[in-house]
Amino acid sequence: MMEAIRTLYRGDNSWDFVSVSRKVLISSAVLVVLCVASFFVRGLNLGIEFDGGAVWEVPATADVSEDDISAVMSSEGVDDTRVQTISGGEDIFRVRAEVSDVSDRESIAGALAAEAGVSIDEVSTRNVSPSFGDEVADKARRALVVFLVLIALYLTLRFEWRMALGALVAVGHDIAISVGVYSVFQIEITPATVVAFLTIMGYSLYDTIVVFDRIRENQRALSTRSRVTYEDLANVSLNQILMRSINTSITSVMPVLSMLVVGSLILGATSLQEFASALLIGIVFGSYSSLFVATPLVVWMKSQQAHWQEQAMAAEKARTSGSVVEAESKLAADHYTRTAAPRPRKMGKRR
Repeated sequence: MMEAIRTLYRGDNSWDFVSVSRKVLISSAVLVVLCVASFFVRGLNLGIEFDGGAVWEVPATADVSEDDISAVMSSEGVDDTRVQTISGGEDIFRVRAEVSDVSDRESIAGALAAEAGVSIDEVSTRNVSPSFGDEVADKARRALVVFLVLIALYLTLRFEWRMALGALVAVGHDIAISVGVYSVFQIEITPATVVAFLTIMGYSLYDTIVVFDRIRENQRALSTRSRVTYEDLANVSLNQILMRSINTSITSVMPVLSMLVVGSLILGATSLQEFASALLIGIVFGSYSSLFVATPLVVWMKSQQAHWQEQAMAAEKARTSGSVVEAESKLAADHYTRTAAPRPRKMGKRR
């Protein structure tokens, strides 16, 4: 077990990611289709910031529960409500509903105060306009378009258009699944959630660029007489960066879990819960898509090029003739080890 862990940390493992990804991609495609279907069938549970309405905050007491608050709202003729207990310095009930009439809001505030056994002055009421949510959504759409265009140009100039396409497909995969999870489970979407979705794209691209950069470095290390296929090259690169990807994901998940557990459950900061939940989903699927979506797609496109087709034919011929080509597939890893190791200093002549 320990030897396997040491091998993983050194990047000496030789897992065939590309072959496995061909099977895994089917599951990803099915999951994306289900998420998109849920988006059109069930829709999204948009928060009050997008639909508009009113918010009441009532001091919470031991004798009153969330069900009691919901019953008060129903008696006032408001059925579509959301009641939350916000913990902090003083526990309060936060009630959200679509009520536009000012007199109705005041009447509801009085009923809530009577139920909680507090004065009406202790119940805060505020109105939320749907224009705020519309503005956030509009800016998010603009940011998304600009982001995708700039990233496509950057990746095309730094790498090539095939890698840019693979990265963008992986980003679309992550966003589709993240939004789909919110649609399937009808989790409320707030402006904080929208910001988290935009953050997810940046994280997904970072992990993917690390993989692409390693593939490019290893490709430069290949000799002109090498019979390494692009699939072998990608597998070597993925094995090299696997531990880095795992460590990055772990260090990213830890603060997000802290926001969920400490910030949301203990301190009652619901805005952190909405933001951290989306981030957690995005980090998990972002790490997955870098290994099993973006890179395999690039491998498939690169394998269609004449040069890599010739490499594949030469490698297959060598295998059938009994030649050993496994050492050649490790050439990139050996090159990385040599270049990463410190060079010995040359000793000068003594005078």
